[in-house]
Amino acid sequence: MFGLQIKFLSFFLALISILSFFNIIYSYYLNLYLNLDTYYFSLAVSGFLAVVFYKIKISNNKLSIYNKILTVFLGYIILPLIISIPFYFSIYDLTFLNSFFEAISGFTSTGFTIFENIKHIDQSLILWRSSIQWIGGLYFLISIVYLIDIYDDSFKKTLTNYISFNSSEILKQTIKIFFLYSGLTLIIFITLNILSIRSFDSLNLAFTLIASGGFLPVNDLSNILRENFQIVIFSILMLTSFF
Repeated sequence: MFGLQIKFLSFFLALISILSFFNIIYSYYLNLYLNLDTYYFSLAVSGFLAVVFYKIKISNNKLSIYNKILTVFLGYIILPLIISIPFYFSIYDLTFLNSFFEAISGFTSTGFTIFENIKHIDQSLILWRSSIQWIGGLYFLISIVYLIDIYDDSFKKTLTNYISFNSSEILKQTIKIFFLYSGLTLIIFITLNILSIRSFDSLNLAFTLIASGGFLPVNDLSNILRENFQIVIFSILMLTSFF
């Protein structure tokens, strides 16, 4: 039983590894070395756990809904713990509690932050703040499929023709959601670039919008959206994740 739970979380640990690697490349590209080591830490820890969790054998027994609920709940604890690593080991001397709070806030797309002035944060860490929202939004969507057994039949029919998912079907639906979610993120990013918003801000806002998050790459959104047309299109893009 425990094996399938762990394998579900390994997918998101792998995503954290990929985003950690992306932040390393981004830091080297823009010569942002202040917090570079922190992403090596998160890459190593998340990558190691992803491989270990994936290698654990899957039980042939069908998981109970209670085990699935526990799996999702543990994900909301374990994944933010890994995500908090770059905050905790950053140059900003954050306590473990503040680092974990920032990670939870981003992962749940709540948007509360312990940073008073975003301008004082390294660009790579701003990008990390935004990307954890992206992972959190994806985790929420895939968890809906994973927990489909808790819904009544009428709601199941709005999601799928299947009454229940085995591990193979969960994987298929996860892949579909991942590509749709990533595709919409890319569309939002391109749209924001067309609106003459610089690429760094567009990428951060795309991560935020698709996850319905609250983190911003600046202190005030008006510093980015300066024209009425930009505000109108941005408002429409805010509805994308709900659609």
